[in-house]
Amino acid sequence: MTLTTEPHTATPTAAPATPTTAAATGRAGLTALTALAPAVWGTTYLVTTELLPPGHPLYAGLLRALPAGLLLLLVLRRLPEGVWWWRSLALGALNIGIFFPLLFVAAERLPGGVAATVGAVQPLLVLALALPLLGERPTAARAGWAVAGVGGVALVVIGPDASVDPVGLLAGLGGALSMAAGVVLTRRWGRPDGVGSPVLVSWLLTAGGLVLLPATLLVEGAPPAIDVPAAGGYLWLGAVGGLAAYLLWFRGLGSLPVVATALLGLLSPVVAAALGWLVLGEALRPLQLVGFALALAAILGGQLTRR
Repeated sequence: MTLTTEPHTATPTAAPATPTTAAATGRAGLTALTALAPAVWGTTYLVTTELLPPGHPLYAGLLRALPAGLLLLLVLRRLPEGVWWWRSLALGALNIGIFFPLLFVAAERLPGGVAATVGAVQPLLVLALALPLLGERPTAARAGWAVAGVGGVALVVIGPDASVDPVGLLAGLGGALSMAAGVVLTRRWGRPDGVGSPVLVSWLLTAGGLVLLPATLLVEGAPPAIDVPAAGGYLWLGAVGGLAAYLLWFRGLGSLPVVATALLGLLSPVVAAALGWLVLGEALRPLQLVGFALALAAILGGQLTRR
């Protein structure tokens, strides 16, 4: 008797991920984490108006930066060396210490929608600075997405009664330029060998807070009285909007294309408008929904466009 056996069929195995696929997946994850930072910053308007004492926006900026920076310095125990003393001061001032006061001046002198739209030109300014400072020639597609993003934000946040104050407009443009220069220079200088992004963030938050400190005391005087809701608001701004958000932001800024990262900043006014609708009951017109779609398309398109 002849014994027969069934022919052995090899079980198919999944093809290993190619380096290109793995890199794309890693970049998508890093982009998503980086996008959390401007999304969190979009909660600032709601927290400020609903929880914090009125008339003290600079204290909000100061408490968002300085305590978190000092805490990180205390934990990590690493100070700048050599040129990184003045580089940290410059980057902290551009990203935080100069940006916050100009942002609040614009917010006080312009309708909220106009101020947000002026701030949304930051990706265009990054686009202009990337070539001379980084040698990174932006594509026409990314330039188009940046313009579309500004248009989308304008449709979302500008109301029919919008007006323009020259001082507020200059402050808004100055704040956008300060942040754009900080973004580009952060990418150009990187960080010292052996220094991780948490250490760099500790330097920049501390430097930005120290730049803010004299301006805050001079303009706003004594600190405001803090009740329980205000304490919760300041804790959110410092721990989440400051420490966690800046750790994510500067980590992504060190690896992702600089213009694509700047386009993620459009999430901030979009999230602020969405929270106004969800939490404060503000009405959304059909034109605003078009603006939401356009802004989100610009953010996504800017990430998918190749260098």
